[in-house]
Order: sequence, then C-alpha cells, then structure tokens
Amino acid sequence: MGSGVNGMEGRGLDESLAELRQTFRSGKTRTASWRKSQLKALLRLIHENEDKIFEALKHDLGKHAVEAYRDELGVVEKSANNSLSCLDEWMAPKKSKLPLLFFPASAQVLPEPLGLVLILTSWNFPISMALDPVIGAISAGNSVVLKPSEQAPACSSLLAHTIPLYLDSKAIKVIEGGKEISQQLLEQKWDKIFFTGSSSVARIVMSAAAKHLTPVTLELGGKCPVIYDHLSSPSDTEVAVKRIVGGKWGPCNGQACIGVDYVLVEEKYASQAIEMLKKTIKKFYGENPEQLQNISRIVNEHHFQRLRNLIKDPLVADSIVHGGLIDEEKLFIEPTILLDPPLDADIMTEEIFGPLLPIITLKNIEESIEFINSRPKPLALYAFTKNEAFKRRILSETSSGSVTFNDIMVQFLCDTLPFGGVGESGFGSYHGKYSFDNFSHGKAVLQRYFFLELEPRFPPWNDFKMNFIRLAYKFDYLGLILLLLGLSRD
Repeated sequence: MGSGVNGMEGRGLDESLAELRQTFRSGKTRTASWRKSQLKALLRLIHENEDKIFEALKHDLGKHAVEAYRDELGVVEKSANNSLSCLDEWMAPKKSKLPLLFFPASAQVLPEPLGLVLILTSWNFPISMALDPVIGAISAGNSVVLKPSEQAPACSSLLAHTIPLYLDSKAIKVIEGGKEISQQLLEQKWDKIFFTGSSSVARIVMSAAAKHLTPVTLELGGKCPVIYDHLSSPSDTEVAVKRIVGGKWGPCNGQACIGVDYVLVEEKYASQAIEMLKKTIKKFYGENPEQLQNISRIVNEHHFQRLRNLIKDPLVADSIVHGGLIDEEKLFIEPTILLDPPLDADIMTEEIFGPLLPIITLKNIEESIEFINSRPKPLALYAFTKNEAFKRRILSETSSGSVTFNDIMVQFLCDTLPFGGVGESGFGSYHGKYSFDNFSHGKAVLQRYFFLELEPRFPPWNDFKMNFIRLAYKFDYLGLILLLLGLSRD
C-alpha cells in the first residue's frame, strides 16, 4: 500500500523520509519480485481508475478522453509493460572484457539503485509525466517521493489518493502542495532529483541539489522548430501539414515541451502552407472558433494571461493571419497562426507553450540551420524534407535533444530511444532502458586472484620496470615476452 501525504499533515516530512530510507536500506526494493509487484500494481491502478483519471484530466486541462489515453494512460501502460518484460535483462550484471594483462580476472558492471529519489512533475501531462519516471525509479529498485504539480489539482489529488491503495506505503509516497512544500522537499538530501518543468524552476532545483551534491535530471523544453522544406508530392504535403497541426495543437493545445513552437518555410511556399494549415485546423477541431471540439484549454489564469501578453504587442498582433479569438472565462485561445512576427518579440524569444504558431519565412530553406543555431538548443527539432543531403546537414550542423524527420512528437513514444534535452533544454534522459539507467548506478566490479603477480608494478624502481610498464600500457604482449626473456626486437 502506498502513502499519500497532503502537505505536512500526518507524521511529518522527516518521519516519512526516515521510513523511506529505512525501507531502502533493508534491501526490500532491490529484489526483482518487489519491483515487478509494484509495476503490476501500477498497471492495476491505471486500469481500475481509468474513468477517474479521464475525469481529472478533463477538469484540469479539458482533455478529451482519446487525447488523455493517447498522451497519458497509454504512455504509462506501455512503459510499465515494457519494463516488466525487460526487467530481468536490465538487472543482470553485464560482463566486461579485460585485457590479457589482467589474467586471471573477471569484470562486470552491476546496476544498483541510487536510494531515495525525488520526482517533481509538470502540470501539462500530469499523469504520464508523473508515473513514467516513477516506473523508471521502481524498475531500478529505489524508494520514491512523488511531488505532483499543484497546477493540475484534480490529477494531483487523484494520485495522492489512489497510489496509497496500490503501491508499497513504506517505499513510495506522494506529497502534495505548492511552492512552500517544494522548497521544503528541496532542502532535504536525496540520492537523485528528477525534475520536469520550466528552466526558471530548474535553476532553483539545481541550486538546492548543489548543496548536497545531488545528481539531477532536468527535463525542460525550449523553442522546438519545424523545418518545412518543399515537398513536390501533394499527398506528402498533406501528410506533413496534418502532422504539424496534430503536433502543435493536439498535445494539450500546444502546452507541450516537445510540441511545435514555430515553423521555418521558404517565402514562396508560405501562403500555400498557411492555407493548408487553416484547412486542417478546421477539419480537426471544427469550423466555429467559439465551439471548437477535441482540443484542450489553457491550464489556468496565469498562463492564459502570459499567452495573451505574447500577442498584445501591436506588431505581433498585426502578424496574425488566422485565429486570435480569446475567451478568458473559458481559459480558451483559438489555434492562432502568425506570419513573420518580429524576431525580437517575446513570442520569438520565449518558449510559447500554447496555441500560437509563428511562421517564419526564409529565402532558402537551408538558412534554417543558421536560424536554429542562433538560438538556445531545442528539446526537439523536426524537419519535413526528402533531401538526404539536407538531412545530413541538419544532423551534423545543429544540436538538439532529438531530431525527427517527417513527423512530430512520435520519438517520445519510442522506448528504445532516449528522451531528454541538451543545453538549456535539459540534461539526462529517460524512457525504457534509459529510465532504468537514469535511476541506477553502474557499479564496476573486478575480481582478481592471488597468483601470477606482476612484480614490476611495485618498487623499488629500475629501468626494467619502467620498460615493462611502458609496454604494458601499450598492451604490447610480444614486447613484454621479449623483455622477460632478455631479448629485443633488434
């Protein structure tokens, strides 16, 4: 049974953390049977509370049930099943090759859990971004404190009340609360902190972690660009536009760290691209902008006003070519397209994280590489092109957390690929085996025996020992044999 701690009520933070550390020290969480039992329990939690989870996601973000399953429940279910099927292999020590010079000896890398880990989650995917890292932490054999985002209160409450009914109460706890609780948690000593959120809060997390030299994984965001090259086939163009629209407004109405932030396109193809984007938006979400279907709302008043301010600038407002309808009462902003807003405006210097899509025109699409490189490294880079030489340039001349050609966001669903950023978009990665590794330490184990001693490794020093060590570091076995026989290559 798990444990939910609402703020600092109950036994208090210190006592809760002491229990978690004691559970880890007991070795209970290290066993494969415990890890598998918790993963199976997590799957039961998802299956038995599906309707409640849908309801919480609808309350917090207005997510449709299909979107909620695609981006939240399905992600967790897939991740837990993958971990269950691979866990024995992941836990097994990995043999390492040793140079002949070490004979007789054996070596292996033994994955061991880190200890007590803190997982701080985001509000935009409040179920999957909470439970997916927990799956990695459990799979690796850690005890866990999960702090859901207070900005998705229904989902936070649901996790706090359901996790205690399914998971081990002495090893996994949920602590709810706002900034004050987060600050109290960050003051504690952890064996790992996993944070998903904004770069401003990430700096606070890193600063707190530095006091205890705590390792940190930061899953942040940034301005993820789309390079939209000309596609000669009309059917390819139609598919590309559908994927751009789905990748911009589909996941939480643009409130996604790996969602599309802006599109780069050649000037001569911009008008065609915009018309196709408009057509696809209407097809996906409806004709009436006041009654759009199948699309999430803005999470709260604060973020609504932040997005409204991005398009308040008269020069930015003048660049709107589609949408712009705002309903403050419903916290809704219509899918909005902007053509060439000022590059020094906030909408082009800050992560948008909402339903606003700038289209930036270039003389030549290959200028997109310089454009992207002039800005902080994005979490994801997307490019729609069939030009293989251009693809190679994108891969070799840009830096980003991931690159996806001819689709949007699907890399997030691949458990065989690491998900994570670089530079200001974060560091550390997870998903699948990468999650297991993120919450593990690869302990080097070398086993030697008491015969065949190499005396030249010990003093007193002489020229023979110097020559022996020089040849040994080069793994020059013929040279070593000749030296021992008193011979030379001459």
